[in-house]
Amino acid sequence: MVGAGRRYRYVGPADVRASVADAPEGWPVRSPADLDTFLAAADPRDRDEPFTYVIDTGGTLRLAPRRSEHVACAGGGEVLGAGEIAFADERDGWVVAEVSNQSTGYCPNPNSWAAVADALDWAGIGRPEAFTVAVVFRRCLDCGEHNLVRDDDYMCVLCGAELPEDVEPRLTAQPSADQRSR
Repeated sequence: MVGAGRRYRYVGPADVRASVADAPEGWPVRSPADLDTFLAAADPRDRDEPFTYVIDTGGTLRLAPRRSEHVACAGGGEVLGAGEIAFADERDGWVVAEVSNQSTGYCPNPNSWAAVADALDWAGIGRPEAFTVAVVFRRCLDCGEHNLVRDDDYMCVLCGAELPEDVEPRLTAQPSADQRSR
């Protein structure tokens, strides 16, 4: 499967990326058997919480324990989607119980669902019709901080400035000169 759709580059802190440079990529899931193998090998404590996931540029779902950084799961590269995912064991096999686009390292928009859905369908894993939790990210035009918008509150958590409602974080201007000099 060749991944189609928008690519997201890593926009998180450089020190986080550097700290996981030697970490293994996430486990590729191309079939229900791949998911079975991953979950069987996972620490039992990890199975009780969502996993970190990315959709690599080839369209493959990759999984890692929740405490893993998305950039490590992606092998440092671009992704078509990223977030957290949980599975439920149903009579016919594993299905997605919860899935979000919550990744502050990649800040994928809710439209990345198409890539996530395609990867899950390709792997033969049952899924919901959309993200169970869709997150909106914005980059502050004043200080450059990446923000997760909650309850339609478009205010920067770092400096209190108003966030753009219609611009994605990677498309906005860099912080103003006076903010960078602080």
